[in-house]
Amino acid sequence: MTTEAKTYAHWIDGAWHRPPDGHYQITDPATEQPVGHAPEGGPEQIDAAVRAARSAQEEWARTGPQERSRALERVADLLTERGPELVPLLQAETGATLKVARGMQIPTAADRFRRYARGALEPDTVPLAPQPVRATALAPGGLIGAAAVRRPVGVVGCITSYNFPVVNLAGKVAPALAMGNAVVCKPAPQDPLSCLELGPLLQEAGLPDGLYNVVTGSGAAPGEALVAHPDVDMISFTGSTSVGKKIAEVAGRTMKRTLMELGGKGAALVLDDAGDSIRKAALGSVASTWAFHSGQICTAPTRVLVHNSHYDEFVTALAQYAAALTLGDPTKERTVVGPLISAAQRDRVEAYIDGAREQGAKILAGGTRPTGPATGFYVAPTLIGDVTPEMTVAREELFGPVVVALPFEDDDEAVRLANSTPYGLYDYVFSGDTGHAWRLAGRLRSGNVGINTVQRHPETPFGGFKESGIGRDGGSFGLHAYSELQSVVWPS
Repeated sequence: MTTEAKTYAHWIDGAWHRPPDGHYQITDPATEQPVGHAPEGGPEQIDAAVRAARSAQEEWARTGPQERSRALERVADLLTERGPELVPLLQAETGATLKVARGMQIPTAADRFRRYARGALEPDTVPLAPQPVRATALAPGGLIGAAAVRRPVGVVGCITSYNFPVVNLAGKVAPALAMGNAVVCKPAPQDPLSCLELGPLLQEAGLPDGLYNVVTGSGAAPGEALVAHPDVDMISFTGSTSVGKKIAEVAGRTMKRTLMELGGKGAALVLDDAGDSIRKAALGSVASTWAFHSGQICTAPTRVLVHNSHYDEFVTALAQYAAALTLGDPTKERTVVGPLISAAQRDRVEAYIDGAREQGAKILAGGTRPTGPATGFYVAPTLIGDVTPEMTVAREELFGPVVVALPFEDDDEAVRLANSTPYGLYDYVFSGDTGHAWRLAGRLRSGNVGINTVQRHPETPFGGFKESGIGRDGGSFGLHAYSELQSVVWPS
């Protein structure tokens, strides 16, 4: 596969559908050159995709789990086989560094399809012990048997974020298909091309036509049509909290099921009992905000809360770390920090940094636009100190390579600071006493807590407290998310 500016169509019912409303340009965030042209979509294309999905879903739901498993396993094999061909396109449209594009995009997507190939074979029935029931006006008494059975939701609308387009989509599509659903996908407008390329690949893997559909667009119209469509049973959304609230409002009118993974403002708590090795681990973990896709990740530890006894030493080391990171062309092996997704996102992050200055914070590293490269939407790794909890940069999700540092005196203050934002997606505790960290984790209003690590466990339920989302996916919990529980009762 090349990164020439290819013109795409929508993928609906196993075929390419030319868009009547034309195309829009996808831009490489590093070179500012065209990567390709995505189709403009709207209600008409969404309706065609939903009708195709509805038609295909009923038969797919009756397909045996072994057959569903084989198809998903074949998808994983093809992703692994074709991964090197997809990486240049994926990198060009996302601006991800080589390390991220090669190691954490296609391979992780393949892993997710392989995991849910196994998931298709997991038991979907929970037998319940028979119960003696007295006669009522409703029915005779007797010994009543029952089972709880997971059934497909039906047609699932998948709306994904721009930071990890294929990985994020795989995390929705694979469990949804494993449970017998069909999907209509609306990728983020900034980088939908790789998601479109998956259409023929899934077809080659043996997936029946109509189960996987992709409609794109530069604006909100296709997403709004998908959420409002009366024949869509569920919306799975990853993105901003503000958009998630709008989706919830519309979905609620028809009681659509929702799974929403929204914004985050992760706090990394460095406790007073964190020794040298733990503080070193914390340093590298917080620095991952800059090095991992330029901070464009909702789970990033963008707030570091450091005990007073370690604060000065820690922020000094963190500032030195930021200054040493290599920023530039993401196609170069040595590059650690690549561009943000767009000029608009770069300008948004810069406005937050300027606002922090105006509110009295101190820029300890970065904070100005890099002088090079000559093209691209870059923000230098930035560390902001003298931050108070009320400041905008301490409360809102920036989605860029910016870390804010706040000191604390004791555990109570650390917990208060960590819980002081509307978000609750992922927090981290760094301590020399893991029992202490475990107890502190129980006080954090966060769906996920890492103790002395920012590593993820693939089987854990993933989702947020408060305004960070609704529901959980990941591991077997992902199968639960894309199914409905049905109780079946009979006389024994």
